[in-house]
Amino acid sequence: MLAVTCTSQSATDPLSGLEVGERPEPVAPDGWTTVRLRTAALNHHDVWSLRGVGLPADRLPMVLGCDGAGIDDEGREVVVHAVVASPDWAGDETLDPRRSLLSEVHDGTLAEVVTVPRRNVVAKPAGLSWEHAACLPTAWLTAYRMLFTNAGVQPGGTVLVQGAAGGVATALVQLGAAAGLRMWVTSRDEARGEQAVALGADRAFEAGARMPERVDAVMETVGAATWSHSVNSLRPGGTIVISGATSGDAPAKAELTKIYFKQLRVVGSTMGTRTELERLTRFVVDAGVEPLVDSVLPLTRAREGFERMVAGTVSGKVVFTV
Repeated sequence: MLAVTCTSQSATDPLSGLEVGERPEPVAPDGWTTVRLRTAALNHHDVWSLRGVGLPADRLPMVLGCDGAGIDDEGREVVVHAVVASPDWAGDETLDPRRSLLSEVHDGTLAEVVTVPRRNVVAKPAGLSWEHAACLPTAWLTAYRMLFTNAGVQPGGTVLVQGAAGGVATALVQLGAAAGLRMWVTSRDEARGEQAVALGADRAFEAGARMPERVDAVMETVGAATWSHSVNSLRPGGTIVISGATSGDAPAKAELTKIYFKQLRVVGSTMGTRTELERLTRFVVDAGVEPLVDSVLPLTRAREGFERMVAGTVSGKVVFTV
């Protein structure tokens, strides 16, 4: 089968270990299903794997990819859930200390075929296109959990998204606007801020700008560079939901005094559950939300998508057709 594989790793030249070529087709063990993919999507997680972060070298070669949608071995149209829990785990799989994502322990979705536990597929709604289905399992599921499970914001509330262009940021804007939240974004790039407004954001601000009023919640994926701004932008009793730290995890100031004096909540958020993925797929169809797609490429041209992501020129999701 055709697959996109990490064969070696380099922190400075991640694409040197990227191989697009033939791999043996996987065989599903008991309790697993085979999904013949129609579409798959790219995530920063895939680039980090090529850099040697989160994927030990002794597991190479590894087929990359967390996002995918296709036909399972029962002929059903399905979306793949990327969080693989321990076989005996019950409850919220994101809390399983032994959980993994596809392409960390088990081969991922950037291939013609992937095998996953049977509980790791959800039905694809008929109104959801293959391209949009592939966008949902990682960035969009992360955004869904941040907003609707962990932020505690009600329709009419104001949410600040730090950053405007990445997959999680654009998903937050689109989901929040569709749910009746007033979404604000910050961006160092005026054009990307304007794009966020076109997607449904109420306003876009320069990075670090003083907000016209305090917000109910901040969606934080940037980390050290925006941490103080996030804390200072919150109303008393507000919530920061953090799911990443792309600029580093050691801010110059922890802002502990402001956090306890203003009684702020800081909530960690990682991916989402299978149940949340089911709800997400229904919500985007019922609300008429169309995930922002940066580009659609055949899997044979996967390297082009990786090059765009490494260069930092991606807005929304890069989708591969299989």
